[in-house]
Amino acid sequence: MTAPTPTLPRPLNLIAGDWVPARSGARMAVVSPRDGQGFAEIADSDASDIDAAVAAARTALETGDWGRLSAAERGRLLMRYAAAILADADALAALETRDNGKPLAQARADMVLTARYFEYYGGAADKVHGEVIPFQPGTTVAVTRGPHGVTGHIVPWNYPAQIYGRSVGAALAMGNACVLKPAEDACLSILRLAEIASGILPPGALNVVTGRGEVAGRALSEHPGVDFLSFTGSPEVGQMIQIAAARNFIGCTLELGGKSPQIVFADADLDAALPVLANAIIQNGGQTCSAGSRVLIERPIWDDLTARLAERFRGVEASDAPDAILGPLISARQKARVERYIAEAGALELARGRVAGNAPSEGFYVPPVLFGPVDPQSPLAQEEIFGPVLCAIPFDTEAEAIAIANGTDYGLVAGIWTRDGARQARVANAMRCGQVFINGYGAGGGVELPFGGIRKSGHGREKGFEALYEFSTIKTIVNHHG
Repeated sequence: MTAPTPTLPRPLNLIAGDWVPARSGARMAVVSPRDGQGFAEIADSDASDIDAAVAAARTALETGDWGRLSAAERGRLLMRYAAAILADADALAALETRDNGKPLAQARADMVLTARYFEYYGGAADKVHGEVIPFQPGTTVAVTRGPHGVTGHIVPWNYPAQIYGRSVGAALAMGNACVLKPAEDACLSILRLAEIASGILPPGALNVVTGRGEVAGRALSEHPGVDFLSFTGSPEVGQMIQIAAARNFIGCTLELGGKSPQIVFADADLDAALPVLANAIIQNGGQTCSAGSRVLIERPIWDDLTARLAERFRGVEASDAPDAILGPLISARQKARVERYIAEAGALELARGRVAGNAPSEGFYVPPVLFGPVDPQSPLAQEEIFGPVLCAIPFDTEAEAIAIANGTDYGLVAGIWTRDGARQARVANAMRCGQVFINGYGAGGGVELPFGGIRKSGHGREKGFEALYEFSTIKTIVNHHG
């Protein structure tokens, strides 16, 4: 598999259907994680650019073509957009690989999934129905769902295209006009996706403004003209987003990460579990909010399973090869952070992969590392590392496994490996999180499946019809007709 040379987007913002530079004229460099070298520029926007984008979105809703479309017409446009993304998937994947660092096969899978979001939400756009409530004689009560208005979207660097699709797709399907601030560390695929969209959607329906989180992102989250916010990122920034939303009396969805457990009982099919357990932390360099970063292993199979995991970890090579299963981390800062956790682990290192000898020395490569047994209360087991680091934790009883699994500040995803049907139900119901997988892990996209967490993992739900409900507001109409 060979990655084609990507065509680089211009350092411009999409506002009201036009591509324009930051009003200040400022730009910022884009650095590739693969070799640590700058290779492109993006607009370094500020609050004035956000003001223009929010005004464009408002105009699109109130006097533009976007606000006049029926739900069925919106759906047709989103379906056209999905087909256009699929047609450009290879070029988009090459751009994502250069910008984000993930292996080419993973990047292409992301593009196919991005198209699927718009396909799914295009098909769902005219299927969000209201209801009629029986009330007093002589009245008819209708409950309708409509758009919030202008929605603000702040998306991260780990899955730029995919999270763009799951957030913006649902918002557009409900008739909102969107202003999106992508992560400055990796946003080139989003700019290309926006370029494709600008030839399909009416002006102002989608506006994309690049820049620094502390400047452009803050301006978007605090803007009084935004009616709803969607944020995916760290708990620390998510807390600031929620405070900003509260000050403007608007709602928000927050998807903030996790420390997700996979519980492996002694009766599990270890041959089936092994590749999934490893891939759940190695895929995307562990830079995944739902990464299976803790594996809880029942004591009778501890030696067997940790030996198998160790063998698999030793066989993984981090490289910049297009067919690699592990690429670089996103930045020098993230690499240093993960290496600090590894150095200060305070637990026995069971296995470590390697970095390819021909990987660029200035790239941000970290081999996968397996630790165990890990103290469930240690920082290694409690804090989100966001790297290819797996904590193996032994347990003796079902109750102990449940307590350890639920024993962090997070609550996003959990996995359960057992052949016992009754145990499957008991443990799944006991998990304090938003998604549970039994004898498997990860949804393989799972566009249809509601996704989100509790506690430090955030609140609200993305994906599926629940996302459409999040991006809509309810109105109750009471008609007294006698």
